[in-house]
Amino acid sequence: MYLKSEHKVWLATGEGPVYLEPSMANRHGLIAGATGTGKTVTLKVLAEAFSDMGVPVFLADIKGDLSGMCEAGVETKHIRRSIDNMKIENFTYSACPVRFWDVYGKLGLPVRTTISEMGPELLARLLGLNDTQTGVLRIVFRIADERGLLLIDLKDLRAMVQYVGDNAKEFKLTYGNIAPQSVGAIQRSLLALEDEGGDIFFGEPDLKLDDWFDWDEDGKGIMNILECQELAQHPLLYGTFLLWMLSEIYEMLPEAGDLDKPKLAFFFDEAHMLFNDAPKALVEKVEQVVRLIRSKGVSVWFITQVPSDVPDSVLGQIGNRVQHALRAYTPKDQKALRAAAQSFRENKDFDTETALQELGVGEALVSLLDAKGIPTVVQRAGILPPHSSMNAVEPFVIQSNIEDNPLRSKYLKAVDEESAYEVLIAEAEEAQKEAEKEAERKAEEARREKEEKEREKEEKQKAKEKAARKKNNPLNKVISSAASTVGREVGKKLVRGLLGSLKW
Repeated sequence: MYLKSEHKVWLATGEGPVYLEPSMANRHGLIAGATGTGKTVTLKVLAEAFSDMGVPVFLADIKGDLSGMCEAGVETKHIRRSIDNMKIENFTYSACPVRFWDVYGKLGLPVRTTISEMGPELLARLLGLNDTQTGVLRIVFRIADERGLLLIDLKDLRAMVQYVGDNAKEFKLTYGNIAPQSVGAIQRSLLALEDEGGDIFFGEPDLKLDDWFDWDEDGKGIMNILECQELAQHPLLYGTFLLWMLSEIYEMLPEAGDLDKPKLAFFFDEAHMLFNDAPKALVEKVEQVVRLIRSKGVSVWFITQVPSDVPDSVLGQIGNRVQHALRAYTPKDQKALRAAAQSFRENKDFDTETALQELGVGEALVSLLDAKGIPTVVQRAGILPPHSSMNAVEPFVIQSNIEDNPLRSKYLKAVDEESAYEVLIAEAEEAQKEAEKEAERKAEEARREKEEKEREKEEKQKAKEKAARKKNNPLNKVISSAASTVGREVGKKLVRGLLGSLKW
């Protein structure tokens, strides 16, 4: 609950109210605890407070239980008991300004980006390409840029990779060797991404994250809830989305230094999914963002079961901690319990490790940064109830929300304008037509040459036949015979004269 008069977030009540300083919220936070101990309630209370203070919020809804924030809460005996015990005055139930998003476009407006915006470096790291394959992917992007070919979706990139591979000899002198093996490896990786839904995520209109920085008419920050139940079943695509989003947010925001309140708050529920079996590139990007993005005014909160789900490099950057009950049934659990207890600043009034096992539902050990950035002594406290509904809403409520979303006309319908795929297909078709014309021309020339040869052959045959007919004519035979006789006689006389006396 955001207390405007005090410029603080009232999060919980122990021996007294427990406050979060908005100016310290960009030191990030952790909400941990076993299943059913109240982590989601804590998340909602914090998210509502950020929205109330005018901070836009992003929430990754892995379990599907955050959609109720678009409706006002309903009082129950448990909530009433909390209100009375914490002596909360003038508590009201209210809905939050929510916009739903869904990569698959089913329970929210579609979330898309383009291949060009993702870029070769992030794609290569995400797909796990080696240095050689990454180099080939860079060449593909370079050639596309130089030719003015837009890489919008996966079919654009696949077509471009195929084009570069087919013309590798032509590009070798300019860009270096382009091995067929590398081309094949890239194509196989892209096929795996497509099978997980990459053909849906990459496209236009692409989401402009500026649209997440929005407020309602009362100045409350908009809550952007990403439906992740289906998305989380496809780790490669989930990692692709998060990698792109974190990179975009980091690049687009200028350095801001210390602010009175964050510019944007992120909540990653089931945070272990960000790190367990996640692409190495995603883990590295999350670590980088957590280290550097606080100076840009962004507050990042991780919600998970045990703090050890989050890498030490990330935990070291987290200043605000809300630890719900932990169970210690195995040696591994006991080790995690001790580590969680040791991360708090000790309170002499109770044993932290013991308290972690005794906490009831809705209770937590809380340590937040004070106004000077110093972690407070850990307190055992009850978390305030949220103002919005605790229950997930029916799909028709989400659909109604989508219909009313002012960004609906901008993002709902996918478009597929001319890009690399269409250009390369058109060029291939044109080349095929030219090849067919050339083949037809050569065939016509061959046909004419054949006809010419046949004509010449016929003329020679006719001349030969004519000569044969002339030779076999009776009159010609008589003349020929007579000529032969005369010739023989002349020859004889001539011979005699030559051999005889010259005087004769």
